[in-house]
Amino acid sequence: MTEPNPADIEDLFDPPPDKVIETHISRVFLTGDRAWKLKKAVTLPYVDFGSLEQRRVACEREVALNRRTAPALYLGCRPVCRDSTGRLSLSAQGDPVEWLVEMRRFPPAATFDELAAQNCLTPALVETLADTIAAFHAGAAHVDVDAAASVARTIELNRAAFDRLAPDALPTAPLADFHTALAAECNRRRDSLAQRRFVGRMRHAHGDLHLRNITLIDGKPVLFDCLEFDDGFAEIDTLYDFAFLLMDLLQHDRADLANLALNRYLEASGDYAGLDLLPLYVALRAAIRCHIAAMTPAGRDEAARYLALAQRALQSSGVRLAAVGGFSGTGKTTVARALATDLGGYPWGGVLLRSDVLRKQLLGVPLAQPLPRDTYTPEASQRTYAALLHRAALLLRDGNSVVLDAVFGRPDERRGVAGVAETCAVRFTGLWLTAPLDVLAQRVAGRRGDASDANEAVVQWQAQHLEPPAATESAWLTVDAAGDRDCTVTRARIALSAG
Repeated sequence: MTEPNPADIEDLFDPPPDKVIETHISRVFLTGDRAWKLKKAVTLPYVDFGSLEQRRVACEREVALNRRTAPALYLGCRPVCRDSTGRLSLSAQGDPVEWLVEMRRFPPAATFDELAAQNCLTPALVETLADTIAAFHAGAAHVDVDAAASVARTIELNRAAFDRLAPDALPTAPLADFHTALAAECNRRRDSLAQRRFVGRMRHAHGDLHLRNITLIDGKPVLFDCLEFDDGFAEIDTLYDFAFLLMDLLQHDRADLANLALNRYLEASGDYAGLDLLPLYVALRAAIRCHIAAMTPAGRDEAARYLALAQRALQSSGVRLAAVGGFSGTGKTTVARALATDLGGYPWGGVLLRSDVLRKQLLGVPLAQPLPRDTYTPEASQRTYAALLHRAALLLRDGNSVVLDAVFGRPDERRGVAGVAETCAVRFTGLWLTAPLDVLAQRVAGRRGDASDANEAVVQWQAQHLEPPAATESAWLTVDAAGDRDCTVTRARIALSAG
């Protein structure tokens, strides 16, 4: 059956499309309050829309899968029909000759790539996005997929795509060095990849989770346009799914937001065990975008930037350990989050580990749910600190810088964290935040929805029973935290650079 001309399809809409968006596999007509997506009749190594039936199935799957995260956007799948006179319509009169995904239209400026370009991505919005992704991953269907085989397939397809590029599309030597480094990293992480299926992290995920596929609706992030045409690219490790967002934030020169998103996602998902795979995953995501950009001469500068990011993702340098201590209310978490971005290691900065978060993760309790006071025993605190230091050591050995957020109100706790740094042969700096007790009491009284359960009584107890670092503990520097957050963060950064 003869496929309709794209111009003929444009004539179906009333009002006529005010914009048509072209990609290598689809065409989107924007008209009124609707967006109509047509699958192009293309056959590529990673997608086959060659037949009408294949396009119908792909359209129906796109609607079904995207309704997991954006049910209000995806309205249905509509046939383009030709009647006995040869006239095309959307009225389902006659034989289908094409299929369209019908979507509710949203402002183009609301997508997260546009928000990033306009410097409108706020930390609060990024944290909400990380929570949204973690919740989606937690509810996504489990799949029995071998992560190593999935990654190997993607690497091979990507290498084949690079081989088809024009000879002058990318510099040969850096590309060859990258492929060598990527293969070595993949081989080094084979055991970790094998574990992902058994710990429940292989899910039917989004598959294409970059900033352009996230939009803001009613003040909330909404994930849309997931990958529907090949389950092999969507039935993946959840951390690989998240790595696309992380890579895209780095490509937009927002390492600060990438670090914030990563640490929020880790707190929400608890998936610290997968972090040794993150360099491989970020590099692979950047490499995929690299070959797509390099397909046209106009995209080759962008392709070179993606290749550079892919290379950097596999390299860790300047690893260090920092600890932020002090009584409750001194602003430890605010300072630790700011410092995590500044630490060396991988391009996305350091990993933040909070004792308040880890305590609840160990008990299987939601982070915002208060714990009974009788759970805060000395034995429970010892278990929490031991787990905190154990996790820090594992991350440091894998090339991650780490910042710890805990009270560290006892000499043995401070000796413990210094011992981890010594064992892992990394530089260590401890920051002890101070502020008057009345300021601390006021701050903890105003907390809402935080993992910390501290109140004014806890602050008073800490002041009576805990010991700030002595003058002989030279690795710990005192930082005045009585002022506003920005001043405290500035002082902490100065102290960290001097430590």
